[in-house]
Amino acid sequence: MGEPLSGGCLCGAIAYRIAAPPIDAGYCHCRICRHASAAPVVPWLTVPADGFAYTAGRPVVYSSSDHGRREFCGACGTQLVFRSDKLLGEVDVTIASLADPAAVAPEYHIWRESRIPWFETADALPRHDRSER
Repeated sequence: MGEPLSGGCLCGAIAYRIAAPPIDAGYCHCRICRHASAAPVVPWLTVPADGFAYTAGRPVVYSSSDHGRREFCGACGTQLVFRSDKLLGEVDVTIASLADPAAVAPEYHIWRESRIPWFETADALPRHDRSER
């Protein structure tokens, strides 16, 4: 990996830095991600937990399931991070919250079984009905 990745929320109250190469990156079509972002799909990148750190501000944490927590800006609402009790050594970061979202491209689609039928991306990436992890 070249330079560390950085990003943050819309209003600038929260910033983060990623100092480890992404493990992977993909589009999630699950209902919870769609509701949390108010979008038809959310692109995420996954990094080792010890390679991610907030550098400004403190997010609000919402338990969105029995095993997952979402971190977002309490001022502007930007969804930033997802953490799962099933994958404690990893952090999922919203690609769109990166300072340069073009730096990381999604490699696959997950949770296609719950996608919105009218939404389709024009790519040839692998598609999975559920999560592969």
